[in-house]
Amino acid sequence: MAAKKSSGSAAVSPSNLVNRDEALAYYRDMLLIRRFEERAGQLYGMGLIAGFCHLYIGQEAVVVGMQAAQKPGDQVITGYRDHGHMLACGMSPREIMAELTGRIGGSSRGKGGSMHMFSKEANFYGGHGIVGAQVALGTGLALANRYRGNESVSVAYFGDGAANQGQVYESFNMASLWRLPVVYVIENNQYAMGTSVARASAETELFKRGISFEIVGEEVDGMDVLAVRKAAERALEHARSGKGPFLLEMKTYRYRGHSMSDPAKYRPKDEPKQVRDTRDPIEHMRHYGLENGLFTEEDLKAIDRDVKEIVADAADFAQTSPEPDPSELMRHIYVEA
Repeated sequence: MAAKKSSGSAAVSPSNLVNRDEALAYYRDMLLIRRFEERAGQLYGMGLIAGFCHLYIGQEAVVVGMQAAQKPGDQVITGYRDHGHMLACGMSPREIMAELTGRIGGSSRGKGGSMHMFSKEANFYGGHGIVGAQVALGTGLALANRYRGNESVSVAYFGDGAANQGQVYESFNMASLWRLPVVYVIENNQYAMGTSVARASAETELFKRGISFEIVGEEVDGMDVLAVRKAAERALEHARSGKGPFLLEMKTYRYRGHSMSDPAKYRPKDEPKQVRDTRDPIEHMRHYGLENGLFTEEDLKAIDRDVKEIVADAADFAQTSPEPDPSELMRHIYVEA
């Protein structure tokens, strides 16, 4: 089964690939994720967010581009770097930020925190802290779609580190054998915690990982939202039409450490700045839209103001929403009768 590299940003440069409304929406959605995560990092530094907190800064184009190609009813499931996915799925910034601070107004009523959020209404099935576990669960969502006879596709995100987990390949085998409607998205941000892909993976071209299971794979420039959307459209149509799973390797980059407690000293000191200066997904969309006359600086300033207000409101709500009552401890769990 074919596995190929995409031709990258150059293949999606024509301005007719996106209209004004789409371009503005992609810019806004990516900027909202960036500003939300920056504020979450501030709250963590203030001691208002406990436990682990994994920020999505730098990877915004992946989930925004994927979401742009999805249809109502498609499901999303991911790992612990999940705040951007929640926002892209349409979950409220207020409920996400309040969950981070452990407040009753959070999406899991303050009991889940950063890595354990869920919204059936938004078709977002978590946030999972166990590395690679969401791949098997996402395959189960696809099996349910096939069983029910609907046209929905499950989109299962995981990182380059999780790509070496055994349950991933058990899921690949099952999905291919039964031609399940699932798109696997490897968000290859180059480092599995503190280890580079080159040091951890014998096969570093991760889009090839499905070959032995007859799964089509493709490498995509994950810093270009339009390249992501184009690849996502192909992958989703493949899965939706009954041809089985599709594997997308998104070549992206995280600007911060693995989590807020990680100083990221394992990578060259100037590497994040170099990537940010040359490949930043938000700046790429900004330059693309301005050069092609899709929007103006005034349009972007208006979006910047709107996003700033939304994030400030979410942060205020997250600090003023009450903490859960102790009675919440025994709700939404299985107990022996």
